[in-house]
Amino acid sequence: MVVPPGIERLPRFRLLDGPSPLTRLDRFSAALDGEAEVWIKREDLLPLAFGGNKLRNLEFLVGAALADGADTLITSGRRWSNHCRLTAAAGARAGLAVHLVLTGPPKPSGQEGANHVLDELLGATVHVTSTDDRAERAATVDRIATELREAGRRPFVIDVGGGGPIGAAGQVLAGLEVADQLAAAGVGAATVVVPTATGGTQAGLLTGLALASPPTCAVLGMAVASPAAELGPAIDGLLDGLVGLAGVRPPSEAIAIDDDQIGEGYGRPSAAADEATRLLARTEGLLVDPIYTAKALAGLIARVRDGRLGGSIVFWHAGGTPGLFERL
Repeated sequence: MVVPPGIERLPRFRLLDGPSPLTRLDRFSAALDGEAEVWIKREDLLPLAFGGNKLRNLEFLVGAALADGADTLITSGRRWSNHCRLTAAAGARAGLAVHLVLTGPPKPSGQEGANHVLDELLGATVHVTSTDDRAERAATVDRIATELREAGRRPFVIDVGGGGPIGAAGQVLAGLEVADQLAAAGVGAATVVVPTATGGTQAGLLTGLALASPPTCAVLGMAVASPAAELGPAIDGLLDGLVGLAGVRPPSEAIAIDDDQIGEGYGRPSAAADEATRLLARTEGLLVDPIYTAKALAGLIARVRDGRLGGSIVFWHAGGTPGLFERL
């Protein structure tokens, strides 16, 4: 894998110990009764704190923080945020203090969700807002950053989900990585199916796969939070932001988003996602969480079964295993 010079020059704090596995799902594929060969990219097996694809973003975000002389990371998200959990883990590895601002309202003591418990176990200071209002969460991040600066600390604020071009640079490398793995496995054209919430992973994969030679993979984002009409422009903007780092700009027409599986909303389980979880578990012994990966898997299953999707498919298991134990 040849790293684009613009990304090679970025400060980077290594959190990965090698590529995540790419595995063929023979029994799962057979259970779909379609013309598909499904593979799974095991980002859930990345090395820290139950894994997850956001470790790729954090290599560059923590690198930027250290280059800036920071001693503290601040980020925010929903109470089940995988990004927040992995920021806590990355901060522990890098020797940085971590403050996390989670969407409220607070749970009674002893009833906190699985990710909240893990956040604190990893040493993060957790702040829970009084409401689920995003404006309150953002204001709390600003207040904490101000208080830390006034106390002589050097905080570095990471956007929700670790987004932006710097974070997405890690996903560009993931796209190059899976292209190499598919080539080694003798797989030609494939469709990568990825859960997409803030769009950074999808934009990075599109860019990385466009750099592959030849670029034979399409990327289909399965929206888990925002509708396609809202998410598409965000991904388009990220593709613009990655040009200076990657040297390539996939066409806007390459942005494909299916928002049929959002159901009642972000973080709310659905019957299709529950079915998808059981099918993968009972055919392959693999687990997906109900918030992100199960809804994307449900979308893959629906498209294979009705004939909209076939051939070689890579399901991007972005992580999130603790979400199985959240009180949603």
